Amino acid sequence: MPELANRAVTALFLAGVAAPASSPAGVTVYDKGDTHLEFGGRLQAQYHLENPDAGDSTDELFFRRMRLYMEGGVTEDISGKWQVDFGKAGVSVKDAYIAYSSLGPGQLTVGNHYVPFSRESNTSSKRQQLVERTFVGDHNYGTPDRQLGVSYAGGTDLVGYQFGAYEAYIDADTDKLDFGSGANKDDDWYGGKMVAGGLDFFLVGGSFKKAQGDFVRDPRLALGINGFTWENDDDEPGIATLTQAQQYDSVSGFSADAAFRGGGLSVDAQYNRFATETNGDNVTSGIIEGGEGDFGTYAVEGGYMLIPSRAELVAGYQALDADAYDETWTRASAGLNFFINGHTDKLQATYRVGANREGVDGNDVNELFVQFQHVI
Repeated sequence: MPELANRAVTALFLAGVAAPASSPAGVTVYDKGDTHLEFGGRLQAQYHLENPDAGDSTDELFFRRMRLYMEGGVTEDISGKWQVDFGKAGVSVKDAYIAYSSLGPGQLTVGNHYVPFSRESNTSSKRQQLVERTFVGDHNYGTPDRQLGVSYAGGTDLVGYQFGAYEAYIDADTDKLDFGSGANKDDDWYGGKMVAGGLDFFLVGGSFKKAQGDFVRDPRLALGINGFTWENDDDEPGIATLTQAQQYDSVSGFSADAAFRGGGLSVDAQYNRFATETNGDNVTSGIIEGGEGDFGTYAVEGGYMLIPSRAELVAGYQALDADAYDETWTRASAGLNFFINGHTDKLQATYRVGANREGVDGNDVNELFVQFQHVI
């Protein structure tokens, strides 16, 4: 590990044991009667070192995420949220929705928001144990992320549910299955109709938020299943970077997950499976072979609080197994998290060892991620 990484990890430890823990929250600037207005944001400064077996090492220091949000409402049952990111991926709209909570036992949401698929994707980036999401939560590999649409969600202390319909877009790249929101549509994306739904079962300890790391220490266990289907609209012209035959015609996804919290231990496990077909029967490119691009992803990640609510040892293993790959793409990770102020202010270091990147035998790369986070 480079000298810079050693110094960074030392700084993480010294800072992490110094302050009490708290939960991220915005700043309420107005709250009178049923009317309220809140502002907040997220800043994640990251150092990334990439060391492939073949080729030169590269590193960079950048802002992974720089987000601002505004949330509020003027009645008891109607609220809205708008969030924009100015980080590494460029300026993009994240949350942008209106929520209505007086329609039966649940909440109706209209706008750009998370599709109910993948526990890890639906866990905020500010509450992740590893610096970067694994395959099962990455929108580049089948997870729909946020999309424009309408959904209905509710639940009890024993079960939660959400289902919805969306207009979802796919990036014109056959090396992956990359979903993108119509709120940030690029010229080479093509759209389709998506329906999705999921259930969460709280088996021990009642319902709890999708946040990694165990600060409460009381035993909690949840299981989840969810799925979606997507159909190409077939109403867009040919894309310069992709022939009509290479476009996905249909995509279906299934996900199952489990999450345990208790005694300072936090473990998440998840499996995703995707079945895809292209418009052309003879397309072979990237993850597509013979007009089909079926693949599965799975991950196990967890952490243990070495010092309760202060220092957490984390580890994870993930894999992507595509029918078109020669080998399974795997990544193993280990790291340390130090909580200066809970998830509000924390420092993270993750070292990741990757093998057979993009299914190519021997295409191995090791990576170091060091990230400081501040949440308002």
